[in-house]
Amino acid sequence: MSTYGTFTAPIGSRRAPALRTVGTRERRSHLTAPRVPTVGIDIGGTKVMAGVVDADGNILEKLRAETPDKSKSPKVVEDTIVELVLDLSDRHDVHAVGIGAAGWVDADRNRVLFAPHLSWRNEPLRDRLAGRLAVPVLVDNDANTAAWAEWRFGAGRGEDHLVMITLGTGIGGAILEDGQVKRGKFGVAGEFGHMQVVPGGHRCPCGNRGCWEQYSSGNALVREARELAAADSPVAYGIIEHVKGNIADISGPMITELAREGDAMCIELLQDIGQWLGVGIANLAAALDPSCFVIGGGVSAADDLLIAPARDAFKRHLTGRGYRPEARIARAQLGPEAGMVGAADLARLVARRFRRANRRRVERHERYERYVASRRASQGPA
Repeated sequence: MSTYGTFTAPIGSRRAPALRTVGTRERRSHLTAPRVPTVGIDIGGTKVMAGVVDADGNILEKLRAETPDKSKSPKVVEDTIVELVLDLSDRHDVHAVGIGAAGWVDADRNRVLFAPHLSWRNEPLRDRLAGRLAVPVLVDNDANTAAWAEWRFGAGRGEDHLVMITLGTGIGGAILEDGQVKRGKFGVAGEFGHMQVVPGGHRCPCGNRGCWEQYSSGNALVREARELAAADSPVAYGIIEHVKGNIADISGPMITELAREGDAMCIELLQDIGQWLGVGIANLAAALDPSCFVIGGGVSAADDLLIAPARDAFKRHLTGRGYRPEARIARAQLGPEAGMVGAADLARLVARRFRRANRRRVERHERYERYVASRRASQGPA
């Protein structure tokens, strides 16, 4: 696996105090972190993606495994992660593993407090995996890892205050300030999708009504298209014909594809989603005042069909518009691999500490061996 493969003690618990300090040193540490290969893991509700990433953000090899229904068991997902890491380790010298999980991760970045698509509830993911893999493991929210990747290698390079918004099934988010991920007191900052934008509006799976992600997300896009198709609206004839009347087959990528081909309803739906996106961004600008918003996630593949109306709505709803600088709104550059790349890069921060600790253990062992050899030599033959 690596030169540290013989270290079998569960290292996660012993390294918790060091991990708590990682966040305060991220800006400085990433510049001096060891330039060694690390593995990044991106865990979603339907897949686990793993890749070996070098210090420049290049993916050397990537693997993917499905997480079927039985993934409701945390151990099945953990087994899948271990299998992928061990497979990659057969061909690469892996020094650490970083995991981006779609869920709430505690401030120590050990436990997944809650994952909406998996049955993880207060799951000590880092310690479990560190004990099995015998290399350092870092766990973070997938939006945080994606934001880190965009700041290091993508659309957010050079920005001191960055907010990332990931548009997928729902809305995720992350905040970076002066090169440090802002996770909040309890580790769950950035859940922008559950800001209430329409009191009493659409019911959200979180239990509340009117959450932002109910108006600007992949789910919102598909819901609106299916409702129009189910009502046999004249504007929906194009998409009804495309799915041959099977309304359940309507998907977000399909809507984007038809919009690019000029379907008026699909273009309008993406504009609606984009306008709601701009409203939410304006609210975040009022609260956080970043220099840049990076828009990622699967829905961002619509590009200017989505981003252009978002920019227009942002300018219309920005507090103090005309009297303040406007944040830049950019589409993410790293695509679906951003979370994986960011997780691997963040793992280098703990790889350095592990390398130092391992080197000290080796040095102590070598000194002891030299001492034993010198004692034997001084005593002469029995």
